[in-house]
Amino acid sequence: MSGRATDEWTGRTGGTTWMQRVLISMVRRMPLRMLYFMMAFVAAGYAVFNRPAYRAIYRYFRFRHGNGRIKAWWNALCNHYEFGKIILDRFAMYAGKEYGFDIEGYEHFAALDTSEEGFMIYSSHVGNYEVAGYSLVSEHKRYNALVYGGESPTVMENRRRMFAGGNINMIVVSDGVSHLYGINNALADGEIVSMPCDRLFGSQKVVGATLLGAPVRLPMGPFAVAEQRGVQTLAVFVMKSGLKRYRIHIIPVEGMDACAGAKRQERMERRAASYAAALDGILRRYPRQWFNYYDFWQQ
Repeated sequence: MSGRATDEWTGRTGGTTWMQRVLISMVRRMPLRMLYFMMAFVAAGYAVFNRPAYRAIYRYFRFRHGNGRIKAWWNALCNHYEFGKIILDRFAMYAGKEYGFDIEGYEHFAALDTSEEGFMIYSSHVGNYEVAGYSLVSEHKRYNALVYGGESPTVMENRRRMFAGGNINMIVVSDGVSHLYGINNALADGEIVSMPCDRLFGSQKVVGATLLGAPVRLPMGPFAVAEQRGVQTLAVFVMKSGLKRYRIHIIPVEGMDACAGAKRQERMERRAASYAAALDGILRRYPRQWFNYYDFWQQ
């Protein structure tokens, strides 16, 4: 199933540039536990006053995880709090605080990293994927991360600084097609390209899949690029597992070897289904770390 979508995510990290700089200064000076305590009140405020986002997450727990009304309400509040902690962790890393990482499935990354061919990493807006660039460092290839061009200057500046030591290049999504050239050139040079696969930016072409038992529309671009270039793909999820600890899950996505002889459209759908299955498993394991604050399953 494929087609075109009409809804598009246009979000960015909240707060003004001045507020974000103040936050970085705060996390340098204050214990993380204290900041988490303060964030509980901020997150509750967001849940109360940003009703569309709250309703989308409530429906996610109510209908996708089968929660009763009270449990869905509580989990929606906890989800806002988890997202607040993720944001704090991101700015804490900008401020120089160190975190620990555990990795599941590193052998899949290592096998592709040592090959001559480029490959793709599919990400999602779950957990804290950005920190993968600070911890999952390639020893052989340049890592190209596709990022949203509408982010604040503070976030973009700190990303560049954090990525500088890890041979990581940011490919900024723009209204034009320059990022498409960047993606193709990187893969042609045998590099790594990381792309989010759960939000629509610009192009409205979609491919259908099933997630948590219901149909969803995923952006066609990441799957089309992999098919066009004939490269292998991994799904990578970076999930918060402790106060200052994350667990990185690396899961192979079904590629050309598994569907040789099929038509291009079918191969894209097979990749999308494989990616959705990997994301499904993560959401069942970490249901509160889903951070798409709109009706993702809306048809």
